[in-house]
Amino acid sequence: MSLHIDFTDETERITPEQTEELTNLLNHAAVMEGIPDETELSVTFVTNERIHEINKQYRDKDTPTDVISFAMEEMGEGEMEITGADLPRTLGDIIISVEIAKGQAEEYGHSFMRELGFLTVHGFLHLLGYDHMNEQDEKKMFGRQDQILNEYGLTR
Repeated sequence: MSLHIDFTDETERITPEQTEELTNLLNHAAVMEGIPDETELSVTFVTNERIHEINKQYRDKDTPTDVISFAMEEMGEGEMEITGADLPRTLGDIIISVEIAKGQAEEYGHSFMRELGFLTVHGFLHLLGYDHMNEQDEKKMFGRQDQILNEYGLTR
């Protein structure tokens, strides 16, 4: 299994080892979710200031957050689906606040890597259409998230 993942670290605080670990985790999650080889997505690590701007601009929420996902496969009103045999599947973009991830790792008493993995899988599942807008969906999404992280071995 091999995803095409474009990592961008605007904070210069993510190590190559952490990026490699997240690549392995995402590939593991993709296998568990039945995602085809060569599927594309991006993961961007940003500051609180930057994620605050994005959250305000795209979600009309005037606050920083830990992770935001922009799913490419969600069809907006009036949009046309682009398909083609030669085109790889493109899931979308995951944006993670490094500062919030560090703070949450400390708050929850686990490693920074565990928190990065949690947020990355959370964003990945959003790209696949999982959500947590109601209790039933939340239970399904968080259960799957825990299953992926535990099976991979990135536990609290």
